[in-house]
Amino acid sequence: MNGSIPEPVQADRLHVTGTRIEDLLRDFLARAGELLDAQEQMRGLLEAVVAVAEDLSLEAVLDRVVNSACRLLHARYGALGVIGENKSLSHFVTVGIDEDLARRIGPLPTGHGVLGLLISEPAPLRLHDLRQHPKSYGFPENHPPMRSFLGVPVRVRDVVFGNLYLTEKEGGGDFTPEDEDLAVALAAAAGVAIENARLYEDARRRGSWLEACMDVTGRMMGDARSAAPDRAALDLIAERALQESGSQLALILVPEGGVGSYRVAGAAGADSTKFAGNILPLDSDAIRTVSATGAPACLDEAGDILGPADGLSMEKLLAIDLSAQGAHHGLLLLVRTPGTGPFAKTDVEMGAVFGSHVALGLELDRIHRLREQLVVFSDRDRIARDLHDVVIQRIFAAGLSIQSLRRFTSGEPALARIDAVTAELDETIRDLRNTIYSLRASSGEQELLSSRILQTVRNATRSLPFAPHLTLNGAVDSVPDDGTATNALAVTSEGLSNAVRHSEAQAISVSVSVEDGMLTLIIEDDGKGFRDPVQGNGLVNMEQRALELGGSFEVTGTPGKGTTLVWKVPIH
Repeated sequence: MNGSIPEPVQADRLHVTGTRIEDLLRDFLARAGELLDAQEQMRGLLEAVVAVAEDLSLEAVLDRVVNSACRLLHARYGALGVIGENKSLSHFVTVGIDEDLARRIGPLPTGHGVLGLLISEPAPLRLHDLRQHPKSYGFPENHPPMRSFLGVPVRVRDVVFGNLYLTEKEGGGDFTPEDEDLAVALAAAAGVAIENARLYEDARRRGSWLEACMDVTGRMMGDARSAAPDRAALDLIAERALQESGSQLALILVPEGGVGSYRVAGAAGADSTKFAGNILPLDSDAIRTVSATGAPACLDEAGDILGPADGLSMEKLLAIDLSAQGAHHGLLLLVRTPGTGPFAKTDVEMGAVFGSHVALGLELDRIHRLREQLVVFSDRDRIARDLHDVVIQRIFAAGLSIQSLRRFTSGEPALARIDAVTAELDETIRDLRNTIYSLRASSGEQELLSSRILQTVRNATRSLPFAPHLTLNGAVDSVPDDGTATNALAVTSEGLSNAVRHSEAQAISVSVSVEDGMLTLIIEDDGKGFRDPVQGNGLVNMEQRALELGGSFEVTGTPGKGTTLVWKVPIH
């Protein structure tokens, strides 16, 4: 009893201490295992993020996101649904289902059931059994069984791009909260990679469109320097638009045969031969809006616009206006078949740029033809003047000289010969005059109405110290020469004559437009104007010309501010 601890007590204490150490060791090992698991998960997450960011192709990025998520979270099946414009799934990328099984399952989901729930409520969702959820839509025939489920939204710049779906956790268990955290982290990284891929794809497509624009410009300008763009050249241009837009049919239409009527001048794609060279009456409000505003339009039913085509199924249509310098030169129509999806925003924007290059080429062609006509007409006028002022005068002088020879001879044969030569010279003079008249008359027969308007404006305002402003809008050159064009030229000349003689204007503008089946002529000046118009012969004649064609005529003026003349007639 010397104060030492009894041996039984010491043994109990050692046992308690040993037990506590074992508990601490087990707790340490458990925490070490958790740390190792967390480290492994972080390593897997980093590898998944790196794998997702390795490619700039959008399709490749989407596929990598799903594969990386399946590997990281040990899921047997994975999918990524891309949300379209109508809040349904426009794309559905899957992992774990081979092509044969996918074919037997049938069409891809569009966003019903639990998949639709994640679209309407974009928040992480974990389920023990997917089939037991109240929103479950069921599985189609041949679909593999799926129970455990994890879905998280994929956001791109705070906008839900789509949803990542994982099913069938390996080992038969459920997805854990840690799995959900990893999926959310991967979805965030995927959003950045998807945005980069989309920006890259957008830049690539825009660059490709710009290359096509430069190619079209070079081709059209080359044609304008040589001859009018032929059918083969326009077919190649349509082929380029087809290729860049991912369409199945491309048509280049030029106005012909009246308002709303177009001829297919170039075509490419599926069954394009069914449209090549045809006249299409595009009597549609949407097409008229495109022509009037110049803004492209995406339409859902191409068949309603183009009409039925045997063996050709058409759905989405992109209509692009071909206008340059205020003149409507036609339309570019791009058509997609069902199942190919709508036109992307980039295709709409760059398609309009492409169309402006085509319109520029058509405008250059028109200017080239006008220039050639002016050269021909100028040559005809020069030849006519030379024949009249030089050749006829010389022949006439020669005839007089020959007639004067009658004073130096009295023989009947010589006099008869002089009379015969003189008569032949007179006949030659008459033939030359007929030739002069035919040259001057033919100069206007094939001339375009736009060039005739230009020439009329120049002639009527020749005495002005300034040039008037002329605007031509719409298919002016398609106005039939059934009296409408002739009356329009007469009104233009009379209206400008009045402005030149009476208005004392510093600026005059002339606008001729063809729209909605009407030809409208507007002449404005900033002259002294009037309070009450004087009904002279000129105004009466212009009004009478409009009434005879079933149109209208109006002239308004404000003292000190100018006069406006509006002459409008229908085109038959």
